[in-house]
Amino acid sequence: MNTVEDRKTIKEVTAMEAVAGAEATGGAEATNTDGTRRRRAAFLIPLIVNLLLPFVVYYVLRAQDFAQWQALLLSGAIPAAHAAGTAVVRRRVEFFDLLVIALLVVSAVTSLSGSPRVLLLKDAAIPAVLGIWMLSSLFAARPLAYRFGRRLRGPGAEQAAERTWSEQPDFRAALRGLTVLWGTAQLLDAALSTVEALTLPVDLVPIVGRFQSLGILAATVALTVRHSRSFHQRCGIPLFSP
Repeated sequence: MNTVEDRKTIKEVTAMEAVAGAEATGGAEATNTDGTRRRRAAFLIPLIVNLLLPFVVYYVLRAQDFAQWQALLLSGAIPAAHAAGTAVVRRRVEFFDLLVIALLVVSAVTSLSGSPRVLLLKDAAIPAVLGIWMLSSLFAARPLAYRFGRRLRGPGAEQAAERTWSEQPDFRAALRGLTVLWGTAQLLDAALSTVEALTLPVDLVPIVGRFQSLGILAATVALTVRHSRSFHQRCGIPLFSP
């Protein structure tokens, strides 16, 4: 099962930065080396801290005869510590920072029951919340896909994107379609994770959940890159990159 910070990394860093790189290579050949390095760092560091380390820590603790619920709780503390540290460095607290820390507190309280499946079900609810949040952005002034694109654009490019949003229905439809794709993928992950949490042996769930989430991520990224490149080639407008 992935933590909230895992989901944030997957959706807001992994997929979107991969797409930005794909647009750069699929459209203009000129690339920005510093930008590429930043994208790689933005992907690799959270991936290691939030995905790999909790996974390794869980099984190391289980090998040391920690109870399942203890191993789940302690491994989940790593992303929470990362969220808190990131907030301190940024000197501001974002929604996801609060959410991941709050969920750790909830996990600590619910773990008093001694049932590891309670923790697994909590993790299964995370992609459901994210999926609903992503889909709900369709009713906002700008969908999630557009809002995240702001991180990849400079001030001038952002003004151009605003004009394109106002003047190009195809641009709006493409970004809304990608938002639907991402939200639906998270809801699928949530549904599968719920079934796994209730039916599979507890020690098997983390590894199955990791591969499942990575598989869904890979499919989502592949579809997003394909759609982004196709749109760029067809309309001459990048969806995300400057």
